[in-house]
Amino acid sequence: MAAGYLEILRARHAARLLTGTLVGRLPNATAAIALLLFVRAEGGTYSLAGALAAVYGVANAVGQPVLGRLVDLYGQPRVQLPAAVLSALAMTVFAFSGTDPLPLAYAAVAAAGLFVPPLEGGLRALWPSVLRREEQVHTAYAMDAVAQEVMFTVGPLLVTLCVSLWSERAALLVLNAVGVLGALSVVVSPPSRAWRSAPREAHWLGALRSPGLLALLGAFLFVGVALGSITVASVPYADDHGGDAVYGWLMAALGLGALVGGTVYGARRWTGTPERRLRLLVALLAVCYLPLMLMPGAVAMVLLTVVAGVFLAPCIACAFIIVDRHAPSGTVTEAFSWLVTTFTVGASVGTGLAGPVVQAGGALWGFALPGAAGAVSLLVLLATGRVLAAPARSGVVAASPENDPNRAVEPRFSSGDRA
Repeated sequence: MAAGYLEILRARHAARLLTGTLVGRLPNATAAIALLLFVRAEGGTYSLAGALAAVYGVANAVGQPVLGRLVDLYGQPRVQLPAAVLSALAMTVFAFSGTDPLPLAYAAVAAAGLFVPPLEGGLRALWPSVLRREEQVHTAYAMDAVAQEVMFTVGPLLVTLCVSLWSERAALLVLNAVGVLGALSVVVSPPSRAWRSAPREAHWLGALRSPGLLALLGAFLFVGVALGSITVASVPYADDHGGDAVYGWLMAALGLGALVGGTVYGARRWTGTPERRLRLLVALLAVCYLPLMLMPGAVAMVLLTVVAGVFLAPCIACAFIIVDRHAPSGTVTEAFSWLVTTFTVGASVGTGLAGPVVQAGGALWGFALPGAAGAVSLLVLLATGRVLAAPARSGVVAASPENDPNRAVEPRFSSGDRA
């Protein structure tokens, strides 16, 4: 299993790009908890902290596809680094101004979310230029999904470490400064500097003019709903079975399941079309959510939550392949950014929807919501099967000197955006 991942990491620039992207995304991964702790330290309410976190999230969802399109048009260094600097500066303004005056706080947090650089989409656009074989790119997508689970687990721990060593303000400043360094590491790398988007047809819809991509985004909206609703449904369960410590174990178990599932998924070569494979993975994801409704004791519930998370990272990794197949030429970064935005919006919808459901029916109905959302996602994939089966383009081995600094023609995997 490890051999395939080590082969990826040994490829020139691969480890640097993956590490730089993860470090560059730390401010985004830790924004919610960092904002919460800072607002509380400033004497603000939980409602204010939640409102600011929501503003950050909405602005981030809007900014990702917009910045992704700019990356496709103008290249990574011209967009990624300025965006990272602007986001960090906006958060710095918030860190020093605090929550008073409120309009400035909201404006600064919105700007910080809006200018989060689309490093995720940028990395996935770079993989085909760094790795020479198609199966390596598919493994890299899985490794990417696994690494994100690690980052979202480690990120909150880094926030609490900064708070304990310094202060809540320092946590905001340090993590955003580190994020700029991560983005800088990516954009000064040779693959990022050499990368150019494939020729694109001018169209105001950009990547969204692809029916297959729209179908995938519709399905992944509900995968996000499932994930967001679990985080809320787990709260009343934890209150009845041990409190905050149990809630922490449940969230860690969900991440552990995704980590294990993504690692195993990426370690083997899969046959058949990714569109058909995604339908199977989403079906398994939905089925594995259902046992949570049993709500056994804390230990058994943690184990069930591990199982519930197993197919999440494989679904995401498989979706990356489908995005690459269906994104119109010259829009690959924007297309990946739309997937990030859709998943984020879905998780927010799931969080908001689960609240009233839990209030009305308790944890049982809250845990029914993820399975229902997974089933709807599967129905979307089945209903749009014909559209998804006809990708706009697909990865092929092609001889092309495009964006090769040495202009050497050699066979390599092409995702339509080669470097």
